Amino acid sequence: MMNCELLATCSALGYLEGDTYHKEPDCLESVKDLIRYLRHEDETRDVRQQLGAAQILQSDLLPILTQHRGDKPLFDAVIRLMVNLTQPALLCFGSVPKDPSVRHHFLQVLSYLQAYKEAFASEKAFGVLSETLYELLQLDWENRQEEDNLLIERILLLVRNILHVPADLEQEKRIDDDASIHDRLLWAIHLSGMDDLLLFLASSSAEQQWSLHVLEIVSLMFRDQIPEQLAGVGQGRLAQERSTDVAELEVLRQREMAEKRTRALQRGNRHSRFGGSYIVKGLKSIGERDVIFHKGLHNLRNYSSDLGKQPRRVPKRRQAAQELAVHRRSALNVRLFLRDFCSEFLENCYNPLMGAVKDHLLRERAQQHDETYYMWALAFFMAFNRTASFRPGFVSETLSVRTFHFVEQNLTNYYEMMLTDRKEAASWARRMHLALKAYQELLATVNEMDMSPDEAVRESSRIIKNNIFYVMEYRELFLALFRKFDERYHPRSFLRDLVETTHLFLKMLERFCRSRGNLMVQNKRKKRKKKKKVQDQGVASGNVSHGPEELEAMWPALEEQLLRCAQDPELSVDSVVPFDAASEVPVEEQRVDAMVKIQDCLLAGQAPQALALLRSAREVWPEGSVFGSPLISPGEEMQLLKQILDAPLPRQQEPIEGDAEEEEEEEEEEEELQVVQVSEKEFNFLDYLKRFACSTIVRAYMLLLRSYRQNSAHTNHCVAKMLHRLAHDLGMEALLFQLSLFCLFNRLLSDPAAGAYKELVTFAKYIIGKFFALAAVNQKAFVELLFWKNTAVVREMTQGYGSLDSGHRAAAWSAEEEAQLQELYLAHKEVEGQDVVETILAHLRTRTRKQVIHHLVQMGLADSVKDFQRKGTRIVLWTEEQELELQRLFEEFRDSDDVLGRIMKNITAKRSRARIVDKLLALGLVSERRQLYKKRRKKLEPSSMSNGDESLKDSWQEDPGEEEEHSPEEESEEDEEKEEGLEAEAVQGSSFFSAEDLGQSLCREGLSAPLLWLQNCLARAADDREEAGCSQGVPLVPLTEESEEAMENAQFQHLLRKLGIRPPISGQETFWRIPAKLSSTQLRRMAASLNQQEKEEERGEEPEHHPGVPGERSPSEHRAKALRALLSARKKKAGLVSPEVLCVIATSEEETPAEEERKIVPRKRELLDSDEDDEGRGPAAELGTPVIHKKKRFQIEDDDDD
Repeated sequence: MMNCELLATCSALGYLEGDTYHKEPDCLESVKDLIRYLRHEDETRDVRQQLGAAQILQSDLLPILTQHRGDKPLFDAVIRLMVNLTQPALLCFGSVPKDPSVRHHFLQVLSYLQAYKEAFASEKAFGVLSETLYELLQLDWENRQEEDNLLIERILLLVRNILHVPADLEQEKRIDDDASIHDRLLWAIHLSGMDDLLLFLASSSAEQQWSLHVLEIVSLMFRDQIPEQLAGVGQGRLAQERSTDVAELEVLRQREMAEKRTRALQRGNRHSRFGGSYIVKGLKSIGERDVIFHKGLHNLRNYSSDLGKQPRRVPKRRQAAQELAVHRRSALNVRLFLRDFCSEFLENCYNPLMGAVKDHLLRERAQQHDETYYMWALAFFMAFNRTASFRPGFVSETLSVRTFHFVEQNLTNYYEMMLTDRKEAASWARRMHLALKAYQELLATVNEMDMSPDEAVRESSRIIKNNIFYVMEYRELFLALFRKFDERYHPRSFLRDLVETTHLFLKMLERFCRSRGNLMVQNKRKKRKKKKKVQDQGVASGNVSHGPEELEAMWPALEEQLLRCAQDPELSVDSVVPFDAASEVPVEEQRVDAMVKIQDCLLAGQAPQALALLRSAREVWPEGSVFGSPLISPGEEMQLLKQILDAPLPRQQEPIEGDAEEEEEEEEEEEELQVVQVSEKEFNFLDYLKRFACSTIVRAYMLLLRSYRQNSAHTNHCVAKMLHRLAHDLGMEALLFQLSLFCLFNRLLSDPAAGAYKELVTFAKYIIGKFFALAAVNQKAFVELLFWKNTAVVREMTQGYGSLDSGHRAAAWSAEEEAQLQELYLAHKEVEGQDVVETILAHLRTRTRKQVIHHLVQMGLADSVKDFQRKGTRIVLWTEEQELELQRLFEEFRDSDDVLGRIMKNITAKRSRARIVDKLLALGLVSERRQLYKKRRKKLEPSSMSNGDESLKDSWQEDPGEEEEHSPEEESEEDEEKEEGLEAEAVQGSSFFSAEDLGQSLCREGLSAPLLWLQNCLARAADDREEAGCSQGVPLVPLTEESEEAMENAQFQHLLRKLGIRPPISGQETFWRIPAKLSSTQLRRMAASLNQQEKEEERGEEPEHHPGVPGERSPSEHRAKALRALLSARKKKAGLVSPEVLCVIATSEEETPAEEERKIVPRKRELLDSDEDDEGRGPAAELGTPVIHKKKRFQIEDDDDD
């Protein structure tokens, strides 16, 4: 029932008396009220439904439009209301509703729209619209007002909306050559002259702003037409059409004659109910007895075990996609009008209109998915031009390599979106089909140009083909489409067009290769950058290793030269560049290379070059004072060079040649950074054809061959030609030995009309003959019929099983190797933060990672191969929502210190750092990678730090920044575990020097009791680790209120971090933890550093420092060393310094020989102590003689994270 307000408003519009419409005085206000009501309708579109039920448009609006055109305000308002009322139902509801109740409203609105379309199918309404549009277009752009442009757009939108309404086939029930409602609408457009105005808008350069509206209207006009049929209208029946019709009639006649012969051979079945019962020998029923057949013998041929069974219901999500496109022949006069329209459009409008639309698309002036109209027009009009009278100049705008690239890019994009956006997969599949049709027509037009008598046209075709066949993406496109064909989303027509396009492409490519002799094409290969394997230190330090004695002997002469060079005022650093500007490695990450260059110069005796390189590197990388501070003295500079000379720096090394199979397996399992390498190679057509020899593609061809009766002769020829290429040209007949394909061949050979499919019948007999020839030799071929096969199985079937080369197969595991593998796995599987497979590979050097993992599963030591998968990032395509989320996060965190880190923490779909950086660059949010580096914090120079509380205050005032950088909310558990080793080793270089001073400062603040509690916890943890023999993280649980308050104190937390104690992980842990990496010796030394009274007593009793005591250094050197170690450790954790070698010098003589062993740990800083540290505890130390102590060095191995 209609709403009373709506009823009153509609009554105030006016009334129709005879053929004259009398408007009311409030007619204009009533129209505006209706527009306002439509603006506030609910989700069921109730206002729209009530107006449609009252037939307001038919009884009021159309008469007002035709009879009161002179009232301009009323005319404009009526046009606005009509545009709103005729809006497509899909736009009103967003999509086809799935809810039955809402779907009912959708169908109701659609029925009203179809009634509107029928009402508009009159010359009178379109005559008024055409006259108004003509008058508006007569105005120059200088005299045209904004209201005039709006009225032009609304008229075009109204025509678009009316043409967009789908036809109701069940209600119309029109046959071919009969005038449907759409045909009547087109004829009204023609009689009113609207088609001439559309041609003017399409051809005029001054009206390009309406180009997309015009293209959309034209596409809706021709949506039911087939261009090949339209081109032949009025020329009589072509010979090809007549032959096709004769062949179809012959097929029907043969089937009818076969049915008659079958009925003639049957016995009379007057008493069919009493025809007797029969036992079918050899065919078992449900039990052990033979089947009893209760019908006549003439029905035995149709017997099946499936008779009477309920057919299996296919779920809706697995059902094949339905055909949506409906093609029909319009009335002859309409087809003649459309043919003439196409001819004029091609001659005068196609090139300018398509150029303008392409410009709008590239400049993103169009709406979403408007490129589909562009691709429809490309396919339709190029097909019409090719069929009617081929003139390449009419379609020159879209006949270029750029158009091929545009269509290929959209086709690939639709394919990727179909895989990611599953809810709208059917829509993406339809757009994909449009792009494929456009690509097919481009190839067909280029192929037609080859047959042109004009030499210039043939040369243009050759240039286009040369570019297309050269680029790898165009050749790989069809392989990708076949492999990802999904019957649930792609209808059978898509598969048909794909098969025909592939056939045309292969035919053109084969002909081009024969005419050229040899064809060079582009080849792209993804180079995999694997993690560099860390070699033994002797190998890593260079080809020639220098011992400590040799370096000590070399240093005096070098020092003398360096001192002379340091005093030389003519020493210039301008000509020395410490980094490689052309390298792919960023300048910030080339410090290690600079140190290696300095060391090489020192080893070669080139003191001036070494000093110049050092000073130049200091200018390039001033942060952290890695190469010394700007105010460094000559003595300190000499000492720094001495440290660089002694440092075991990592060097680039040649990759170790290994077994081919091992390299392939490692390539599959290593985290890889793929770099595309472009090269050229000679093209081989048969090699390219071998890419189609796979079961996925053969299965798609067989699916299309099942409907051979409905296929056209050309489609069946394309299928037979491709299968013949695989079977005969490649010699892979066994690829087609499949039972379902043989059942299809059986149906084909037993078809009464098999004579109409001579090509398919000949091919089927050829394949079946090859199979029985093979079955005579290989009896297992009958079993192989049950399975789809790949090329390796085909080779084994034809050449003998086991014929594949087994030379690369791994050797069998011996009993000793299995015992060693079991022992190593059981010993290391429980160790935290360690890859057990890498540990096993260090002992079993003859095995690969893949072999070890698979054998562990075979032995029952592991449940699955997935237990040993490395943590990586799966490459997933970016959806539009994910791109918007990335942009939002970038805008939110762009002013933070670590933009990339915060984005990785907050983004919903987790991706690797490299993927996020690449996407930020692709979106244009950043122009270069260095904008995403962590921002470095200013830190005071060690020389500027003073003694006492002021220095301690300055050092711990950085805690908020450090706390922010190391906040557990920003660090994942994995990063924490990776840095435990770093913290355990950095403790010895920095924490012991600052912990004592921090402890004194905390004592003065009244935190002596919490310090004593912390010291006891460290001591107890050390005792537990000595007794248990293994270590795990120990939480620090405060039991007193004083301890709890201390744990919340910023300075106390700063002390915990100095000692290497790990903060709790947000959401997972509550208490700080003593890392498992800290040994009992280290824990005791940390506890001793907190014992303030003992330290003061030792300082009072021993004013003079003796060799071998940690306190023998001067206070200034003591602080400088500690601050440098602390600075490097902070920068390593915060990511401000690239993971390269930083030589930080500290002193330690309490290391045990076990702790002095070198441990090669990738991505961690490792502590390398000289073997001569034990000399300080030898006889010389006992006699009190001075001993020169070796330095302890920190090394950071190369990190290939990104």
